[in-house]
Amino acid sequence: MTAVESRPAGVLGTNPGHRPLGARVMAFVALTKPRIIELLLITTVPVMFLAQQGVPNLWLVLATCVGGYLSAGGANALNMYIDRDIDALMDRTSQRPLVTGMVSPREGLAFGSALAVISTFWFGLLVNWLSAWLSLGALLFYVVVYTMILKRRTAQNIVWGGIAGCMPVLIGWSAVTNSMSWAAVILFLVIFFWTPPHYWPLSMKVKDDYARVGVPMLPVIASNKVVARQIVLYSWVMVAVSLLLTPLGYTGWFYTSVALVTGGFWLWEAHALQARAKAGVTGGKLKEMRLFHWSITYVSLLFVAVAVDPFLR
Repeated sequence: MTAVESRPAGVLGTNPGHRPLGARVMAFVALTKPRIIELLLITTVPVMFLAQQGVPNLWLVLATCVGGYLSAGGANALNMYIDRDIDALMDRTSQRPLVTGMVSPREGLAFGSALAVISTFWFGLLVNWLSAWLSLGALLFYVVVYTMILKRRTAQNIVWGGIAGCMPVLIGWSAVTNSMSWAAVILFLVIFFWTPPHYWPLSMKVKDDYARVGVPMLPVIASNKVVARQIVLYSWVMVAVSLLLTPLGYTGWFYTSVALVTGGFWLWEAHALQARAKAGVTGGKLKEMRLFHWSITYVSLLFVAVAVDPFLR
């Protein structure tokens, strides 16, 4: 693991003796990274509709969403606990609660661990134990494999570490059926191939942050031209995989139409980014964040189509 010198977490502006209750509550919420969890739930709930081929039990949906939030929140809190040294040096993360001192490292560790335990039993007792083990596996993969092993060692960190972010698809399917299917595997692979071209544009934007702390994200160790080529390759595979659901009989014309239109626009943006990178464009004119923002819209629209399609067949 790369060693970095950092200011001790907790000394960047908050006196432990003067931490207002409201700010403390918001700090613990921030440890769960709510905006990231929104994306996870966007992929979980629609899969439940597809698995049910209609409207699933709404109490089951609620229980799955709460369990998913607790599990992902625990993983994110433990991630911040482990990464608090480099977070203190990166502009993008310098205001995280464990850096500012609004939450102490011991509190962060205890909070993340408690959420991990609670979420596992929540899933097991209120959903089913297959979903519980899948959620626990996702949490451990994100914390141990990605954060502790891959992140500071290899440029492939986000490729394989992204597996944790694919698990909500499997959890959503298993919550309804207590089993797996090829439909769930295909959607798992869509998110797997989506994750690198989703995250690499952001990494291109903040690569100086990652370089400063010795995290070898691909844009840190490779040129924009190389990164853009990888983005295009992963994008083509992602779009191709997304179209497998229909020939296998899981979706119909509506999902296929949405997948083609949104995937086509994605490929347009990916190739445009590659063209700018090949031309040597840098700085704001590279417009790498266009693809990052579209990637969020893409996955949202695609999974809304997953949920709506059963009602139009």
